[in-house]
Amino acid sequence: MAANGDEKRSRREDAGGEEEEEEEEENGGMIMEAWERAYADERSWESLQEDESGLLRPLDTASILHAHYRRRLLRRASAPASSRIQKGLIRYLYLVIDLSRAASETDYRPSRMVLVSKGVETFVREFFDQNPLSHIGLVIIKDGVAHRLTDLGGTPDSQIKVLMGKRECSGEASLQNALELVRDYLGQVPSYGHREVLILYSSLNTCDPGDIMETIEKCKKDKIRCSVVGLSAEIYICKYLCEETGGSYTVALDESHFKELLLEHAPPPAAIAEYAAANLIKMGFPQRGADGVIAICSCHKEAKVGGGYTCPRCKARICELPTECRLCGLTLVSSPHLARSYHHLFPVTPFNEVTSMLLNKSNRKTSQTCFGCQQSLGNHGSTSLHVSCPKCNQLFCLDCDMYIHESLHNCPGCESQRESRSYDAKA
Repeated sequence: MAANGDEKRSRREDAGGEEEEEEEEENGGMIMEAWERAYADERSWESLQEDESGLLRPLDTASILHAHYRRRLLRRASAPASSRIQKGLIRYLYLVIDLSRAASETDYRPSRMVLVSKGVETFVREFFDQNPLSHIGLVIIKDGVAHRLTDLGGTPDSQIKVLMGKRECSGEASLQNALELVRDYLGQVPSYGHREVLILYSSLNTCDPGDIMETIEKCKKDKIRCSVVGLSAEIYICKYLCEETGGSYTVALDESHFKELLLEHAPPPAAIAEYAAANLIKMGFPQRGADGVIAICSCHKEAKVGGGYTCPRCKARICELPTECRLCGLTLVSSPHLARSYHHLFPVTPFNEVTSMLLNKSNRKTSQTCFGCQQSLGNHGSTSLHVSCPKCNQLFCLDCDMYIHESLHNCPGCESQRESRSYDAKA
């Protein structure tokens, strides 16, 4: 019995030694204690920052969010003649996701694949909020082959649902196969639509069956704008692709930077001069179907009870807007879609930053409240930032500033002055 107990203990010690050797190999030959591994997994040091006095303070996520937003807003507004350039409001975008073996790397927490999946979900919803007349489709790259997950559509839920069921990573990535696949499908979209490809690339190479330079020339000839957001180091072929097709190439530094770079592609970009052509588009405004009426849906070729919309030209039943009628080819939209696209042509002017110290010196006797939410702009002596509209000079907090420029797209102060002037004119 004693001999058997000694054999079991020796086996456990051997197994424990093997596990320690494996952990040592994974950590580059350095033996880490249990408490060290816990900190390494959580990366708790990333939630600290050094203040002006040299002390460590918890990271102020709200301030970082506002700083990223202000930088993105000012960069967008600093473009030359930003309010006069033509923008592609009707976009046909294919989102190409690299799910090769490189996407399973854990340099981004918890992995590149999980980070990309969450980022795509946020991007798709923001894309349809910013571009209600546009369409988006999903393509994945794995095992050297490109697969189309979804057709070009106008609803975010169906796109996200399909992606969440296809997140296995394997094989190599083929940039050429993805471009060829997307080029074939984008060749079928109407001439007035802006054709775009956004690639989320994790690999450091591309395994192509032919000459990718010829494929890039075909994309350029077909007026397809290609942009890449990289999760590894900069790659020459991706940079060359974006330069030739008029897109942008960026490389993420960390998780928050990746999300920021991805969301920069949500607003409609400026139309390229040789691609921008003024077209009159015939559109239909379908009516909502009555409840309880059974009709055959032209989208799914099946009978459905109630809901849906009726094409004003051929009376066909469709499920969602915006879309094109499967029978007569008429572009079908709703009036709110057009109204929501209007603000890209006439964006709200970026507000000026005002510190509380300057605010207290200039307006000591006036109430220091946000014109939007009516909340106090801070205690006396605070150095936090606020903003003011350059036209109506009303003060706003940073949260209202984000809401006005990202969602409302109208300045409440300017609108209230316009309404009061119209009321005075009637009186």
